[in-house]
Amino acid sequence: MGRKDNNKITTHTCLLLATTAVSFFIFTGLARAQSDTVRVARNGAAQGMRGYNIQAQPLASALISFGKQSGLQVTTGGELLRGVKTAGVHGQLTSRQALAQLLAGTGLSYVQSANGTVILTKSAANITLGPVRVGGSVVHQNPTGPGVGYVAINTMAGTKTDTPLTEIPNSIYVITKQQMVDLQPQNVQEALRYTAGIYTEQRGNYSNGCASSGSCGGIVQRGFSTSQFIDGLMSESYSAGETAFLERIEAVNGPASVMYGQTTPGGMINMSLKKPTDTPLHQVSVGFGNWNRYEATFDYSDKITKSGNLRYRVAAMGTTQGTQVNNIDYKRIGILPSITWDIDKKTSLTLLGSYLYTPGMGTNYMQFPVEGTLYRSPYGQIPRNRFVGNKNFNTQETRDEMFEYQFQHRFNRFLNFSQVFRWEQSTRDNQTMILDGMYTDRIAALDPWEMRNKNTVAGLDSRFYGKFNIGKVENTWVVGSDFRQYDYKWNVVADKTPGYNGYPGEDGYYLVDIFNPHNDYSRCVDLHSSKCETWNGSYNYSYFQEGVYFQDQIKWKGLSVLLGGRQDWVNTHYHGTVYSNQNDDHSITLTRLSEEPRPQTAFTWRAGLIYNFAFGLSPYFSYSTSFIPQSGSDWQGRPQPPLKGQQKEVGIKYKVPGRDILITGAAYDIDETNYLVTDYLHPGYSANAGRVNAKGFEVSANANITHDLRLIASYSYNSMTYASTNLTAAAQLPNGGYGPAASEKGKYVQGVPRNMFSFFLNYSLPQNIAPGLAVNGGMRYVGFTYDDAVNTFKVPAYYLFDIGMHYDFGQKIPMLKGLQAQLAVSNLTNKYYVTSCGGNYACYIGQSRRVYGNLSYSW
Repeated sequence: MGRKDNNKITTHTCLLLATTAVSFFIFTGLARAQSDTVRVARNGAAQGMRGYNIQAQPLASALISFGKQSGLQVTTGGELLRGVKTAGVHGQLTSRQALAQLLAGTGLSYVQSANGTVILTKSAANITLGPVRVGGSVVHQNPTGPGVGYVAINTMAGTKTDTPLTEIPNSIYVITKQQMVDLQPQNVQEALRYTAGIYTEQRGNYSNGCASSGSCGGIVQRGFSTSQFIDGLMSESYSAGETAFLERIEAVNGPASVMYGQTTPGGMINMSLKKPTDTPLHQVSVGFGNWNRYEATFDYSDKITKSGNLRYRVAAMGTTQGTQVNNIDYKRIGILPSITWDIDKKTSLTLLGSYLYTPGMGTNYMQFPVEGTLYRSPYGQIPRNRFVGNKNFNTQETRDEMFEYQFQHRFNRFLNFSQVFRWEQSTRDNQTMILDGMYTDRIAALDPWEMRNKNTVAGLDSRFYGKFNIGKVENTWVVGSDFRQYDYKWNVVADKTPGYNGYPGEDGYYLVDIFNPHNDYSRCVDLHSSKCETWNGSYNYSYFQEGVYFQDQIKWKGLSVLLGGRQDWVNTHYHGTVYSNQNDDHSITLTRLSEEPRPQTAFTWRAGLIYNFAFGLSPYFSYSTSFIPQSGSDWQGRPQPPLKGQQKEVGIKYKVPGRDILITGAAYDIDETNYLVTDYLHPGYSANAGRVNAKGFEVSANANITHDLRLIASYSYNSMTYASTNLTAAAQLPNGGYGPAASEKGKYVQGVPRNMFSFFLNYSLPQNIAPGLAVNGGMRYVGFTYDDAVNTFKVPAYYLFDIGMHYDFGQKIPMLKGLQAQLAVSNLTNKYYVTSCGGNYACYIGQSRRVYGNLSYSW
């Protein structure tokens, strides 16, 4: 926005000044007439920047917390504050900025008297003041913090700089801490249910949406698989993201390779871990739910030194429960300690470590045929609790260890340095029986596998950044380098011993009637035994990636231009061995597998511009590219080429002036070449499907409409097709058979819905009706998808309802201040639905009704 000429005093200016003067005298008169006021004694030492962390609560108790955190003396009155609640305040602010944000949406304001006393009073004419401006200065949110209500204003995810969302020319959506509290998600993929452009739980309860590429799945971003990052560094964890350890989740839709390296053109997910707060935080909770759920959490942060330059935080959790599937449990225990040391005014260091043990992942590695799920079979419908494996051969266990540090130093107002290092090791142990196909219309051929996987990732991101002006043009620049060392080890034992379970069949499979399962599988994996037929494999895959990137955010008046580029170098290596006795004399054979190191390199770039109008509207356009190296070869031994993508995006963002309401809309066109699909003609290989194209648009709203009403809503449309390919595939018929081969060109990509819609509301009832009570609810709609690459049949659309409530005991009984109860119900109607199908015998059943509740206490 351009500056107005101060030398020109127009008629409008005079009217504005006169109106302001009249309003001031009216406001002052009302303030004097108001009998009950709140007085905040001024303390000059407290006017600098401080950290604030005050949750949504009654304003009276929030003001007491404000006094403790600001160092100001606060005296509260009676009637003025009765029934008034605040959305809270978070971030590094001055006391004036923090107080203004605390009062936002309450109908109250403040004036400062001549002796320095701040007087809170009702706003003139019941005008609700906005949360973002105080005396012409902008109140600043922590870009990695929990946000306020359902709205976050700033982010680090899109640019690796602290930037308002309305100055970034691409789609970024923030799942705030309050949103996670109200929805009560068990993991990250559930937390993303209401996010524009993201299709979660694509594989039902077959997957938990973990970060490990190629192992979990379940989260689709603009039609493509996503990558997950923690504090800006890629994760390859087998454990589903633990929401009890997170402050926020951010979805960057569209290519993000310039700042993060190897990501698909669909985008990436970034999670911010909990870190020490500047003010004390103490909270414990106990939870309950159906399937015999019991949970406990602990979150404690405080200062170590009197000055507060050394602070710590410990978050811990433990959960045990069953699931909708018999003999499948979800159990987890974890701890996340951290410490922050403000070495001096310009330098800080944060250390984090975590351990997460999940002896029960809660996932059912079982797919089911179309007949019995989508369509009723002659034998009935397969129930959601159906378990066809063997309960004595049913281990699903993960362990995660992590260490991270974050270092920051400010040289001067032009130059800063930041570095983040993260090491993680994730191990998964599985004993499970995998569906390999249907032997008849009711007899499943199962493959017993024992697997141990280990992912080890070490990543480092170092960058210099700063700001400088050239005349009236502001530049925010970043120059950095990152590297990632990834090592993957996979050990597998496959039992191919004939076992028919009473049914005639083929060697190497264990047959079970999925409509009346009886499984008495007996393990036989001794290579040296003539009674066993088995093979043991050991595989090792690794890559080293290094990237150098730069970015400049150029701002002139209301125009912001974003330019960035990156050069990546990647080297992959693979080798393995397979021992087998699957031959006539049961002799042991050895097969060695290897792939020579494959260096790959690519340059990715992006450019965009966005213009911020004074009334809050910000139109934008951007172009960006992506790159992902691929390992392995096709069935003819030809190395798979890297994935390369490009996106054009145009959109608008509207931040309602003075209100916590953010509305965004975006249209995009994505192309990706060398897209891989399963090669059904050559099992164990992937085929290059050529170029895929995704065209679509998204509309999203995040709003704290009033201090009693919060809203999130979104609509997404995505038409994703095989735009250019030579591949053909046989139609996979619902009855288990196959039709004639057809070309995949022009067909829709399977498993990607064209339409999605969702909304979620949280409403706190008036104090004179039900003090402390809030209710919420939402609806999720997912459109139909296709089962295969030639679009043989549709998986029907489905819609689900969620409801919940929470109650603050302290608003009714003062001695119970800090005690809250909460209830969250997902899939209220207990709808039976199929999330997607990958052919005629690989359908995934969705989650049934789930009820979670908890009691929490904060002090």
